Amino acid sequence: MPDGLRAVGLIIALTFRADPWRAAWLVVRSPIAMCSLLGTAYGAKLLIDGALTANGGGVLAGALALVAVQLLGTLSGVGSLAARAMVIEKTTLLIDLRLMQAALDTPGLDLHETPRHRDQLELLRLRRGELGEVVDSVSHNLGMLLLTGGSVLLLARIHPLLLLLPLAAIPSLLVSPLAERMRVRAQEDTVETLRSANHVFELATNASPAKEIRLFGLGPVLLDRHRREWDRADELQNRAVWTGSFLAAGSWLVFAAAYVASIAFVAVLATHGRATPGDVLMSVQVAAGVNRFVQGLVFMAGWLYGQIKTAGRLVWLTNYARSALPPVAEPAEPPDRLSSGITFEGVTFRYPDTEREVIRDLTLHIPAGTTVAVVGENGAGKSTLVKLLARFYEPTEGRILVDGTDLRSFDPVRWRTRWAAGFQDFARFELLAGETVGVGDLPRIGEPAAIDSALERAAATGTVEALPLGTRTPLGRTFDDGVELSGGQWQKLALGRAMMRESPLVLVLDEPTASLDAVTEHELFRHYASRARGMAAETGAITVLVSHRFSTVQMAELIMVLDDRRLVEVGSHDELIARNGLYAELFELQASSYR
Repeated sequence: MPDGLRAVGLIIALTFRADPWRAAWLVVRSPIAMCSLLGTAYGAKLLIDGALTANGGGVLAGALALVAVQLLGTLSGVGSLAARAMVIEKTTLLIDLRLMQAALDTPGLDLHETPRHRDQLELLRLRRGELGEVVDSVSHNLGMLLLTGGSVLLLARIHPLLLLLPLAAIPSLLVSPLAERMRVRAQEDTVETLRSANHVFELATNASPAKEIRLFGLGPVLLDRHRREWDRADELQNRAVWTGSFLAAGSWLVFAAAYVASIAFVAVLATHGRATPGDVLMSVQVAAGVNRFVQGLVFMAGWLYGQIKTAGRLVWLTNYARSALPPVAEPAEPPDRLSSGITFEGVTFRYPDTEREVIRDLTLHIPAGTTVAVVGENGAGKSTLVKLLARFYEPTEGRILVDGTDLRSFDPVRWRTRWAAGFQDFARFELLAGETVGVGDLPRIGEPAAIDSALERAAATGTVEALPLGTRTPLGRTFDDGVELSGGQWQKLALGRAMMRESPLVLVLDEPTASLDAVTEHELFRHYASRARGMAAETGAITVLVSHRFSTVQMAELIMVLDDRRLVEVGSHDELIARNGLYAELFELQASSYR
């Protein structure tokens, strides 16, 4: 089955799952309405011919036909708008859930960080609303096909040559999908431009950048950039629309000429007694109807083509989520305790669709129970190292071993349950304060004692105690009475979240205190170093610190120095200072700024 039909089949199945009775009504509604139009033309013919020939039976048949088709037309419209709205709403909900599930099922970050995948996801997010209308579009296309076929049969009753009239619509049928493809391609080509425009819009309308925008007088600049980005996208899309419109206009001239010729032909037949007045009336109605019907069919076919493209992206995302991680026959179980440690063997990594190596030939053994710090200038590969260790990406070359077992043999979800982590780009979960912390260990999200203990380990108890309702305080603008926190407060709650799991094998703190001052960060890391020693004794846990502040870094037992994507130095703080290499140089540069 072609991918397009498979995609439409998926959406139709979701629609019938969402609301089977209303969906079934939508399927038959349009064909019924279209058939009533044909019945009107044929009933009028019977009525006119019967009246002109004093044929009472013909008049009665025509009148009954007109009444019947009027009733059918009225029936097809009963509750149709409400049914359509309900089906679209319910189907859209299922599609949103499907989209969320597929996006969340992807084990790594490739979907969000690789541009070509991110563009597909962005187009799907922008156009997903139209998927709820697929059943309605299919119904309209079926109705239009029935109407066109019925019109051809009625015209053939007058004269076989009139069968040629629908052939004049072929150019329009060919042009419509071409024009739609041009429009869709223009949308795909402008995704990045529109994303830039939306970013500028978010900057102008969100609270966090408001101070800097006003301080630096960026308002006019943002407005100008937003306008230029939209104009650029609009120019490309308008060019596609106008080109499609000119092609459509030319194709319709062909049909208009055929329409005029068909009416003139029937009129000639009538003057020679080979067609009745009712035939003339019916031909005018039906031929004009064919024009409208084919127009409608072309439009709906084009609209359906766009929906098929969007549905195809949903199918792509679902398939991508299934295939993003190679299956392991029998996944190994992560150990309860680290005995040897973690080993990097010749690890090289390039991000998907790029040629530049971000990490090159990394070989290192981190003993169990070690607190290791990763330092280096921006772009040296520090955060990428963490992503590889968490299996957000797989090494391009080499392997990572955990107690001698290849990390790829673990199920990534199971491996991450043995992790605890705090990141610089932490999430701001707008939930109750306790829930914002508790999501760090979902099985215990409803345990106040566990949340209080995590806050204490993160030195964040005071942050929650200062809130109006403590852990029951709603956070963020999602709630009418939500409390908006400062960046530092959000970060402390993120650190509390990182402390929810009490016995992880790996604790990662990747610039988790960037919103805090140096003194506060130093004290927090002293606290975390003590916590790391406790976890090391309990589970052999390895703690990974990523920080630009060397006063924090020197607390680590082992320091990794990355430069130009390579590991250039390894050792303790004292050892690296004694070597007088890159670490000593960076440490001295930072220390001198505080003197």
